[in-house]
Amino acid sequence: MIKSMTGYGLASHDSGSTKYTVEIKSLNSKFLELSLRLPKAFSDKEFQLRNECSKQIDRGKVNLSITVEQTGKAVKAAGIDTDLLKHYFEQLKAVSADLNEPASNLFQLALGLPEVVKYDDETVSDEEWKIVEQTFQKALKAFQKFRDDEGAVLEEDIKSRIGIIIGNLGKVEIEEPKRIPVIRERLNQFLADSVGRENIDQNRFEQELIYYIDKLDITEEKIRLKAHCDYFIETLKNADANGKKLGFISQEIGREINTLGSKANDANIQKLVVGMKEELEKIKEQLLNVL
Repeated sequence: MIKSMTGYGLASHDSGSTKYTVEIKSLNSKFLELSLRLPKAFSDKEFQLRNECSKQIDRGKVNLSITVEQTGKAVKAAGIDTDLLKHYFEQLKAVSADLNEPASNLFQLALGLPEVVKYDDETVSDEEWKIVEQTFQKALKAFQKFRDDEGAVLEEDIKSRIGIIIGNLGKVEIEEPKRIPVIRERLNQFLADSVGRENIDQNRFEQELIYYIDKLDITEEKIRLKAHCDYFIETLKNADANGKKLGFISQEIGREINTLGSKANDANIQKLVVGMKEELEKIKEQLLNVL
């Protein structure tokens, strides 16, 4: 079974005062390209998150974002910088006296000045990290399911296209016997027009014809093409199926199709070969998105 490299997973947890949201998105890439967007408080958890993503995601251009929203009135504060508060307050009183302005509400004003109240947003408690980690795992599970579902759709599409290639190969089997008499007649007529029928050495003609037809024989190409297609389908069913391996097999399929087309020397077979090439190109495009 194959997986898509395109994936999406979203999970959230609302504790009443705080909402944690984890979102994972991915597109196709030859390697794992991981981009993390985290709150400053979770910066020390980046290595752990990267390690977990590397274990479970394998490949793809992945974006992971974690957001923390305060949904209630409770705000965590580490404390008040009393020295800074006193400094602000004394300055405000001095300015107030110089300007003969009332000194009411100076304390409230000083409390709201920068750096007086320090919020605890740079550290994460074990309990909070446990919540985020569980939310991350839920998002990752949803992400993997998305990849599995997309992979199932890709698998059906690719299998149907391999089926078309095999079907066209069966039609080639029907058309192939028809081309020998046509080739014989065409060469015979060419010689008759060139040197005259009475001047044709039939024994020599038959020898050359056998040699020529042997060069156009496509039996081996048909056998190998069928074997590669069967192996492709077999690989699709394996638990360890992956886009790289399927890509290598598709290259072998392409080689046999090209050789078959170059040796066919028949318009009907050439049309069937063109149809095979079209389906193979679509398969290769789909494989770019297979994990």
